[in-house]
Amino acid sequence: MLNLERLRTLDALARHGSVSGAADGLHVTTSAVSQQMAKLEREVGQRLLAKNGRGVRLTDAGRLLAEHAARILSQVELAQSDLEAQRGQVVGELRLAAFPTGARGLFPAALCHLRARHPALGVTTAEVEPAPALRAVLRGDADLAVVLDWYNKPLPVPDGLTRAPILDDPVDVAMPATHRHADRAEAALEDFADDDWITWGDDEFCHEWLLDTLRSKEVEPRVAHRAQEHATQLALVAAGLGVCVAPRLGRGPLPAGVRTVPVRQAVRRHVYAVWRADADRRPSIRAAVEALRAAGEQVA
Repeated sequence: MLNLERLRTLDALARHGSVSGAADGLHVTTSAVSQQMAKLEREVGQRLLAKNGRGVRLTDAGRLLAEHAARILSQVELAQSDLEAQRGQVVGELRLAAFPTGARGLFPAALCHLRARHPALGVTTAEVEPAPALRAVLRGDADLAVVLDWYNKPLPVPDGLTRAPILDDPVDVAMPATHRHADRAEAALEDFADDDWITWGDDEFCHEWLLDTLRSKEVEPRVAHRAQEHATQLALVAAGLGVCVAPRLGRGPLPAGVRTVPVRQAVRRHVYAVWRADADRRPSIRAAVEALRAAGEQVA
């Protein structure tokens, strides 16, 4: 008989590509991963791992068993979903992930909603950017992720995942209170062609969106400062160092000396929940989506 937890360890090794990565994904030590793999090799009577420089790789037998392990674990999750659906109760454990402003803007209200209506459900959360959050759901490291894309830049969602809309997040431009456009009722992004921009890191999805959008309007933005957190971006705006895009979800109070103006073209971020298709019938997933939507209705 193949042990399910050892198959889960093998699956994590195949997905993460290293013992340390598997240990992080399973929230165990590297020693525990090595011990589980040694026991699994004894069970099947074949070498599943081989040394590869300073790390390890799966042997042919390891890759073959890992493919079966992925299917077996998917069937186990489907069985659990069906049992939960038959029972019709929102119970068990649910792991949620969201990009930072999504976590800040949605999780407090959504978790209170879930706690009040489903006290037998245990929920844990983590801040994860959209692309790695999708990978976490695919790997089984998260049950549901809150991700985003832009009205003109969709985020590719891999096969095997299901998604549901949570809200459309309106976007403003934040600028110093002394800015020439600060008193306008609305403005276009290209109106800020001569300003310094404060944006995200080079490889961030939102940073790429901003560059692509401005360039589509024949504007080459001057990116003066980069910051991951919106609060940091707004602090730089308050210091008079540039302008930034300011989505409303999770934004919080504006610093003194900062004004926001809605974008004329109704620029929006689409925020939605994503989960594995084989978990589609879990009542806890449906309850989480309902809670997130209720939280989203509170966003101005």
